[in-house]
Amino acid sequence: MSASALKITQFCHLVTNNKKIKDFTGANNGLQFRGNPKVRKVGAAVDAGAKVFEQAAKRGVDYLIVHHGIHWSTVSPKNEVKKLRQASLKKSKLSLYSSHLPLDAHPAIGNNALIAQDLGLKVVRWFVDFEGLPIACICRGISRKKLSQRLKKSYPKTFKAIEFGSKNPKWIAILSGSGRSALPHLKSENCDTLITGELREEHFNEAQEQGWNLYPCGHYATETWGVKALAAAVSAEFDIPWEFISTDNPL
Repeated sequence: MSASALKITQFCHLVTNNKKIKDFTGANNGLQFRGNPKVRKVGAAVDAGAKVFEQAAKRGVDYLIVHHGIHWSTVSPKNEVKKLRQASLKKSKLSLYSSHLPLDAHPAIGNNALIAQDLGLKVVRWFVDFEGLPIACICRGISRKKLSQRLKKSYPKTFKAIEFGSKNPKWIAILSGSGRSALPHLKSENCDTLITGELREEHFNEAQEQGWNLYPCGHYATETWGVKALAAAVSAEFDIPWEFISTDNPL
């Protein structure tokens, strides 16, 4: 059983609304590399990278969906990294599809919505606009004790707690990945609790001053949800298998 890479791309565009959503420079959402025209297996990964491509190819993946594509700025010389990744893609014959903010903000298969669902929280509204797109969600609160227990279960290796807010928060905000852009908006949302991926060192002092509960659970770990959900949707639509390519990134 196989499916057309073109049709899979069109399906991903439709599900994510990729073409209509503005994103950060370097995201370049959509098909970033054309590989085999026929797809027998779909893969999902958080980050594009030469080693990820090698792993995907070994597992029989023809079409890889990622959250962070090959065009993000890197610490190494950009052209060198780009050549390395493109060479790996050519060798593996993978097609590479990237979806960043569309897979953070999606109300059904987005990272934030799925984090809430996993924790048994109900999303009631969205906030933190980026070019007109609200990318973070607000959920009805539960006790801080219950929230910590659930987060520890879902993120056993990356869970951290900075608890200077209420023991029974009325509202809980969620912004996967790098969540510091949500912090200036918490007060206006009457919210003192944020679940995110990563924060900066200085936010510990600010949490003390502002009375916040902050739960940075890992940038990578909080952004596995959307790519898995999109790959699963492709699998169901085209009747082909899918697999998540884990890198065990601790950051």
